[in-house]
Amino acid sequence: MLIAHVALPVPLYQLFDYKLTLPAEIGMRVKVPFGKREMIGIIVKIDQHTTFDIENLKAITSVIDGKKLFSQPIWQLLNWATGYYHFPIGEVMFHAMPVLLRQGRQAINEGVKQWQLTQQGQQIDLELLTKTPKQKLLLASLRNNDLKQSNFNPNIYQELQKKQLIELVYRQPEKICWQTNYSTNPASIQLNDEQSNAIATINQQNKQFAVFLLDGITGSGKTEVYLNIIADVLSQGKQALVLVPEIGLTPQTIKRFKQRFNAPIDILHSGLTDKERLEVWLRSKDGENAIVVGTRSSLFTPFKDLGIIIIDEEHDSSYKQQEGWRYNARDLAIIRAKIENIPIVLGSATPSLETINNAQTHKYQQLKLTQRAGNAKLAKQSILDIRGMALASGLSQPLIEQIRAHLHNNNQVMLFLNRRGFAPLIICHDCGWIAECPRCDRPYTFHKKQNKLICHYCDTPREVPKQCPKCGSTQLLPIGFGTEQLEKQLNLLFPNIKVTRIDRDTITKKEALNSYLHDIHKGGAHILVGTQILAKGHHFPDVTLVGIVDVDGALFSSDFRATERFAQIYTQVSGRAGRETKAGEVILQTYHPQHPLLNILLTQGYPAFAKQTLLERQQTLLPPFSYQVLIRAADRNNLHAPKFLQRIHDWLKANYDHNLWQLGPMPASQPKKAGYNRWQLLLQHTNRQLLQQILDNLLTVVEQWDDVSKVRWSIDVDPIDN
Repeated sequence: MLIAHVALPVPLYQLFDYKLTLPAEIGMRVKVPFGKREMIGIIVKIDQHTTFDIENLKAITSVIDGKKLFSQPIWQLLNWATGYYHFPIGEVMFHAMPVLLRQGRQAINEGVKQWQLTQQGQQIDLELLTKTPKQKLLLASLRNNDLKQSNFNPNIYQELQKKQLIELVYRQPEKICWQTNYSTNPASIQLNDEQSNAIATINQQNKQFAVFLLDGITGSGKTEVYLNIIADVLSQGKQALVLVPEIGLTPQTIKRFKQRFNAPIDILHSGLTDKERLEVWLRSKDGENAIVVGTRSSLFTPFKDLGIIIIDEEHDSSYKQQEGWRYNARDLAIIRAKIENIPIVLGSATPSLETINNAQTHKYQQLKLTQRAGNAKLAKQSILDIRGMALASGLSQPLIEQIRAHLHNNNQVMLFLNRRGFAPLIICHDCGWIAECPRCDRPYTFHKKQNKLICHYCDTPREVPKQCPKCGSTQLLPIGFGTEQLEKQLNLLFPNIKVTRIDRDTITKKEALNSYLHDIHKGGAHILVGTQILAKGHHFPDVTLVGIVDVDGALFSSDFRATERFAQIYTQVSGRAGRETKAGEVILQTYHPQHPLLNILLTQGYPAFAKQTLLERQQTLLPPFSYQVLIRAADRNNLHAPKFLQRIHDWLKANYDHNLWQLGPMPASQPKKAGYNRWQLLLQHTNRQLLQQILDNLLTVVEQWDDVSKVRWSIDVDPIDN
């Protein structure tokens, strides 16, 4: 009797055994009985062994696939990732499938539903339908393949179907063989020596695995390098995968891709329907598209013949999944490139410190772009000491005067504030009561346009109270400022200048962002206000002043990565000033003008900051000079989670030496979210392999504990959000 060991999408670290009485292979989806319901699973192993009584084993109900669902490289990648991230294999595999495949849809293109004439419909004399003129017209249109000019009611189709004159069929789309007609449109940009060298170096390696760090300052033409590398890959008939942090934020880049290549490009983003996502997955698997551009989960797209992977803005934290299976798409992309034996390019103006360290230890090959494309010069940067100054919604008078001067010259100004909403909290002027989200114990943010209080941790909205629930006062005041308030203040200061706010609240629809960008690119005096979305991949040729309104919070955070993130955002934002022929200026407002980080960034730039910060990390044995795992636990009563983590702590202390460093259990940096009390235990070790072995052993033990069902818990390998 053959036994199929099946992975199911359940949060359990095990496979489930079933009798295999139907023809099937490893990697196929099957339907199986699970408790009182039927579930879809995937066969991971087939043998004759089971630890259960074979007579009591249930059998697989049906086999969905005619062949393996995943390509061999992705199958290998998912199995590797299951072990490295210590996450249930069923949930990992189902995460990598399009939604419709998780639901049991066939992994084939079902084609398009079309009405066609039956044999009887082809032969019938149309004059017999004179009494039903619309049916006669529809039948005539079908005979002439002319349905575009006619708009027929569905009932007419159904009447003709009842008469057996037409039938509904699935028509398979024609297979696309883009390689036969592939061509590249010539570039309008002249490459400089650094760009040419980077392209030549990567192209020489296009037949085998290598990791390249394309380290280019903002405006140095990294996208042009990507386009040239991809052109070489496509000319060999191979496909390219390009990962971007957020698809809606890079319309200019995608536009350049489409202008350059006469080849099918698929874009994977959250706006696609489940059907459209499956169609992209199938086209890619069959080799019918040349390029796939997408966010984090696009990494699991199958390809017929993948030739290169490019990770744009490789430092961006959105490549790290923060819920469920907490994988890092950048790191997994490198593993995939190794399995596929192809090169991978990591591009950034501000590479992560882990990536810089890998380049310095020669695991990656670093290619530098130090010149801005065209004649653009680096912006002049200055610190504005705002101690003792009166501020209008965060704006100091000297900054307002500089804004006025740049607008007077018909230029554009960008103001950066990484805090959306009108005000970060509402307080009672009489008794000090603060409006807090009861599910997260954090202040609500006031959104004036919607007239709502919104929790930025669990997204719960509530109405603004008319009076204080504690003392009855009506003196409820907004404290602090966000992008919405800044926008309002700028409209008062500059009533004749267009102000555009770009943040999560204003670009809920992709069309909204494209509309804003279109207005901005018309040129002329214009003020842009926004969060870090403004820093990502946009090219604003008329922006000559960038004002950074409030940064001090990032300089004094308990998170050791906060300064790195600030340095990256600052460098990216300041790089938006002064493109092409216009000189740029960056002004940074701060209450701490002597802060060493600010001064290193302004006087020596990001590379000097990275060098200094890496030295500090080495001295304190922080990543990348050690490896971390964050074990999280949450409950509703605030009792089980800390006890559970303490039990893990004690077991690890009893079984492993002092080289395993533990911090906690302690409340998470956001102790409560959506009604759950959150705790964490941080593990750190200088040997990655030993830390992985420790986790393997820990999982085996924890799964036997009776209190494991009382908490929500998870393992986060290589956390970036402590």
